[in-house]
Amino acid sequence: MNTPAKLTGFVAAVAAVFGIALLVGATVGPVEEQTEDPAASAHDAGHGKDTATGSAAEITAVEEIPGGLMMAQGGYALSLAETNLEPGEGRNLTFAINGPDGVPVTDFDVTHDKELHLIAVRRDFTGFQHVHPVLDENTGIWSVDVDLTPGTWRVFTDFTPTGGEALTLGTDLAVAGEFVPAPPEADNRTATVDGYEVTLDGDLSSGGDAMLTLTVSKDGQPVTDLQPYLGAYGHLVALRGGDLAYLHVHPDGTPGDGTTRPGPEVVFHTSVPSAGTYHLYLDFQHDGVVRTAAFTLTAGGTGEVQSGSGAHGDHSHSGR
Repeated sequence: MNTPAKLTGFVAAVAAVFGIALLVGATVGPVEEQTEDPAASAHDAGHGKDTATGSAAEITAVEEIPGGLMMAQGGYALSLAETNLEPGEGRNLTFAINGPDGVPVTDFDVTHDKELHLIAVRRDFTGFQHVHPVLDENTGIWSVDVDLTPGTWRVFTDFTPTGGEALTLGTDLAVAGEFVPAPPEADNRTATVDGYEVTLDGDLSSGGDAMLTLTVSKDGQPVTDLQPYLGAYGHLVALRGGDLAYLHVHPDGTPGDGTTRPGPEVVFHTSVPSAGTYHLYLDFQHDGVVRTAAFTLTAGGTGEVQSGSGAHGDHSHSGR
């Protein structure tokens, strides 16, 4: 089937797919946990076995579910045109964000210089890509090329529909071929990429705010002329080990505000919902090229520890 025919069929099927999403609604949970009600799981984990319905505690538990664990939330649903792709470079990924009316959304607010951010990462935390799809405003269909290796990938879309709340939706993408999982990563506070060295200072602790400082150097010299990227001197994505929950990380300051320097330090603020392992990916731009430095940190604290924080088997499946 040619590409136009595929897209026509995809657009025709969007309404039917969204009908299913409406039944699932905001109670759709982590893809790994499809066999149980995620809202009930979140409530049980935080409040024992109390099964009272409609309580403020239950509502709070659902609201506090981290981003990227649901494919539908607040009336909006992420729908991939194809949930299985072949491995290779430049594979076209096509999808829609369906609105409460069942129609693909075409109006989005600009956040961090883009209307929508897409993160793709394999479930063993390799292959991280932060890309920006192109929207066909006539059909509401987004498309972007990604590089894929065999295994199960998690796809995150980070966006704000005009007139709505900011959302991060996530879903699975299966890539054919022999899957060889990467070994679990030990804590790593120093990353090297293309001759640049990036170090991370700061600690994560569940239940508390954290300030993370990332320092960029090259050939032993501090880089003091970082270039703005997505409205900041760096963009940081944090994923929780185990379920790939997507955590919002906020940069400190903006380029041109008179106080934020273009390196070598880039500061971010975040908080984590539980103890355990977190994988962080810093995108920074220098000499016109965007590079990604990856880190692994273990968060302390009294929160529930997420298991399975290293590599995952192939489940033949969460970013501002």
